Order: sequence, then structure tokens, then C-alpha cells
Amino acid sequence: MTSFLDLGVPADLAAVLAKDGKTEAFAIQRDTLPDSLAGRDLLGRGRTGSGKTIAFALPLVARIAASARSSRPGHPRALVLAPTRELATQIAATIAPLAEAKGLRVTTVFGGVSQRPQEQAMRSGVDIVVACPGRLEDLMKQRVVHLDAVEVTVLDEADHMADLGFLPGVTRILTATPAGGQRLLFSATLDRGIDTLARRFLSNAVSHEVDEESVPVGEMTHRVLVVDSTDNKTALVRDLASGTGRRILFTRTKHQAKKLAKQLTAAGIPAVDLHGNLSQNARERNLSAFSTAPADGGVRVLVATDVAARGVHVDNVDLVVHVDPPVEHKAYLHRSGRTARAGAAGTVVTVVLPEQRRDVKDLLRKAAIDAPLENATQDAITGLVPERAPHVRPAPVQAQQPQRQAKQRPAGGERAGASTPPARRRRPRSGQGGQGQGGQSRQGGAARQGQGGRGYQGR
Repeated sequence: MTSFLDLGVPADLAAVLAKDGKTEAFAIQRDTLPDSLAGRDLLGRGRTGSGKTIAFALPLVARIAASARSSRPGHPRALVLAPTRELATQIAATIAPLAEAKGLRVTTVFGGVSQRPQEQAMRSGVDIVVACPGRLEDLMKQRVVHLDAVEVTVLDEADHMADLGFLPGVTRILTATPAGGQRLLFSATLDRGIDTLARRFLSNAVSHEVDEESVPVGEMTHRVLVVDSTDNKTALVRDLASGTGRRILFTRTKHQAKKLAKQLTAAGIPAVDLHGNLSQNARERNLSAFSTAPADGGVRVLVATDVAARGVHVDNVDLVVHVDPPVEHKAYLHRSGRTARAGAAGTVVTVVLPEQRRDVKDLLRKAAIDAPLENATQDAITGLVPERAPHVRPAPVQAQQPQRQAKQRPAGGERAGASTPPARRRRPRSGQGGQGQGGQSRQGGAARQGQGGRGYQGR
């Protein structure tokens, strides 16, 4: 056992980790911390779930806290680049308690939300910025953010940055940081230009690669269940979603994720979705519901696209289900990595239709996964879902109130239109509809939407 204190981590930062139950360093932390705490540039390679966030959060906070410089509005002193909003949010959540112990301020910068709070945070002065490249470049162009005072720069999930086409923006951002600052680059692979990026921006860097055997992963069991029809696939997925533990169901498209979450909820299995069509507030709300214990109003099932395959960490995910097998083996590994993290056990199930058998076999071969294709028998399902959670009755949908205008009667009890010419009757009602009925309809829609949101969170 190697403690964080043994590796040179300041006592107050080690105490923060200990309070969260983290006392023993993982392999990538043991390998990289002595060099990163000493201020060296570093290239770290390790797959998802290896503990990279703490590996760079500790030296980042320690160095900024020990620096004699003070923060200035719009001039952060440390920068972490991440490919997705979810990953940026979770990195900031990991850094925040460490930064608080040193009196440092942290903020996030990414698109999909109003930039005004981000501008206000910059004007008030922040020490550490966790950002996605697109929005950060926007704020740099508007001269809201200046990177000339950055002392430590971290690039996390660099290979995913390349997959998303962010490397040109990342290159411009790194160029804007001082050449003498410390730079830490973490990536699972060095292909697609990552090696070029490392050679250009890392100076006398030390490289650490964590092999798969040393990654703190619990027992991850892979199962491949073959069903003979779409109807049987739907029933199997519903059964797999009905267990008592947390589970993530991956679909290929945003529409399928949204549809499946609604179907499961209607069937008494509360679920939330996570995909690119959601607003940032909706993403955070749904992810928060999934992270919250069911006893406290959370849900057990998250239906997601590959937006959740990397950077989303929720403890105690028992089961990952590939409802739609991914196209690439990398996506399979990243999706599967949402379970069996930090020493916990987990199961990965891939649901396969007959016409998908050949593609899935090829996918598993490339991912180096040895899992036979088996029929989705009742015994197999019972083994995967030994206990089912109580079904929750969906909240009733209230009937829409009829429009007020439709109930109105002409004065004197006459039938509408009995004595009023159509042209004269339509003109005033058109004015009323534009002001009264139109506004009333919009308010009704908002109210229904709010009721739906409350029902989702409460179930």
C-alpha cells in the first residue's frame, strides 16, 4: 500500500482525499505524482477509470497554492481542457474540495449554457478553469479570458479530443499559455496527432504508461445475449433494466435514448436519458437524478448515447447494457468502463440480433474480449437480475383544459353565429386569440412541461 503522503502530497490535500475514503494511491497516481509534484512536464497513458483525475488534480492544486503569484480578474493560473461538458463538470467536482482546502477558486467554461455566469466568474477572479475548447476560445476572442498567467496546463482525454476534431483549437489554446509553465497530458492512446501535440508542447517530459493489469478495476464480466426478434429484444432490455442496482443502457441514437427512457418509465421502471439534444440544465438534472440514491428520490436507470461513455463517473453502477452494439471497439471499451470502477465489480451485457452476430464477434475480437454468444434464456436473465426493484406507477397525466374561448356564448343565450355575420365575428376573435388564447396556450404548455419534469425527478 502506498499512501498519498508517501508520494509527497501535502498533508492537507491528503486529508481531503482521506475524508472521501481515498487513502491508497492507484497505479497511475503512484507512477506520476512524484514527477508531477516536482513540476515536470508529463505524458500519462491509461484507460478510463485508472484514476487520472486525481493524478493531475493534486499537483495542479499543490503548485498553484505554493506559488507566490496572486490571481487577477480574467487571468486564471491553471487550466484543464476536457472534451465534453460532463467530463469538465466532474473534473471540477474532483478539484473543488482540494482547491477549497488551499483557498483557491474553481470554475467551469463550456458551451450549451449562457456565458454570462462564466464572464462574471472571470471578472471576480478565479484560480483554476476547467474548460471545453470551443467556449474557451470564444471567451479568449472576446478578451474575457487571458491565458498569459497560466502556470499549469492539463489536457485530459486527449485522444477523445482528437476523435471530436478539437485538436486545432487545443493547439491554439496551448500556444496561448506561457512556454515555461508545467504541462500534463493524459491520453489512452497516442494516435491521431496526440504524439505530435506532446512533442510540440511538452518539454523534457517524463512518460508513464499504466498497464491494464495494474488498473484498479474490479471483476468485469462480459455477457453477449442473442435474441431472435426486436420484440424479444425490447422485453430483454426491460428485464435487464428492472434490477435493484444502478445500470446504464447505451443506445446508438439520441431518439432511441429518449424513447427508451420514456418507455421504461411508463412500464414502472423510472429512467432518465442523457444525450446531445438535451440542454445543459437537463443533462445536469438527469445525471444528478441518476447519481442520487433511489431512497432520496433518484433513479436507477440511465439511458444514454456515447456522450456518457467517457467522463461520466457514478459510483456503484452494477450493469452496463449495450442495447445497440457500438460500431467501434473503442466505444465498447469506454461504455463498458462505466462499471467495475475503482475495485468494484460489474457486468457488461451486449444485446445482439441475429443479423448483428458477425459484427459483434469482430467487435469483441478487436476489443480483446473473450465472451461467447449465448441465447437469452430465462436462466441467463435471472442470473443477471436476481432481484427486481419495486415498480413505480407513473404519475397520471392531467387532461388538457379546453380553451376558454370555446366555452363562451353570445349574450342572450343565442347560438354562436345566429345573428352575427362571419366577417364581423372573426375579426375580434382573431385579436383575442393572439393575445389571450395564444398566451394561455403557451402557459398551459409550460405548466405541462413543468409537471412532467417534477414527475421525472420524483419517481
